[in-house]
Amino acid sequence: MNIDLLLDKMWKMYTSYTPSANQISKLFNEEVTNDHIAFRTFNTEHLSINRQAKFLEQYGYYHGGDYDFKVKKLKAIHLENDDENRPKIFLSELLCEEFSNELQNVVVEISEKTKDISPEELLLGGRKWNIDLDTYNSLAKESEYASWLYIWGFCPNHFTISVNHLENFSSLIEVNDLLKKNNFKLNISGGEIKGSKEELLEQSSILADEMPVFFGNSKQILPSCYYEFAKRYPGKDGKIYQGFVAKSADKIFESTNKKN
Repeated sequence: MNIDLLLDKMWKMYTSYTPSANQISKLFNEEVTNDHIAFRTFNTEHLSINRQAKFLEQYGYYHGGDYDFKVKKLKAIHLENDDENRPKIFLSELLCEEFSNELQNVVVEISEKTKDISPEELLLGGRKWNIDLDTYNSLAKESEYASWLYIWGFCPNHFTISVNHLENFSSLIEVNDLLKKNNFKLNISGGEIKGSKEELLEQSSILADEMPVFFGNSKQILPSCYYEFAKRYPGKDGKIYQGFVAKSADKIFESTNKKN
């Protein structure tokens, strides 16, 4: 599989449970460029971000930065591509050993059911285990990230429109105004816009779409994924910043929080 086919598969999978993304991409009335794609996983040996990153090396991706999220108990890396027109990849993983035995036992069960998972399936494999509502609710009390992974599995968590590449919009304020006028709800945790020009990166996102999830015969409407928007600025060297700001990403993660 070549890189274009892989990225196309990612987009089709993502929009199948994030219908807002297709709707929003058409609002701009121009071709949109993807800044980055994000994925979530657990830090077990065969599910780790290191394995994901190793797989993506064949497509010209290489390590670009490291990030720690102490409160959410995550670590992450971002990958850049030899071809600057390719989207960056943001890979994060849950530090399972920092949670309760109950949560760790769930991860062990998932690991057992996915011990033969291929590296490609770590990005596009979806969920290969059965789910129950009590386990989901228990995980949600400890980690929204873990509960989200439990029901959605391995798949793109969000795509990101590059504001820098838009011809008709020059700022996140303009983009956010367009979204609000079209009745899309923004993630306001940490403000509508996270980051700043001084930090070389501004980000915003809609709240995740809500989609049906079946626990046996029981149907729940739960957050799936969201669309993000990024505006990057040049550093002192004159080059556009390609990394991420951990405190902003921390708030962006909350776009999938369950609504009360």
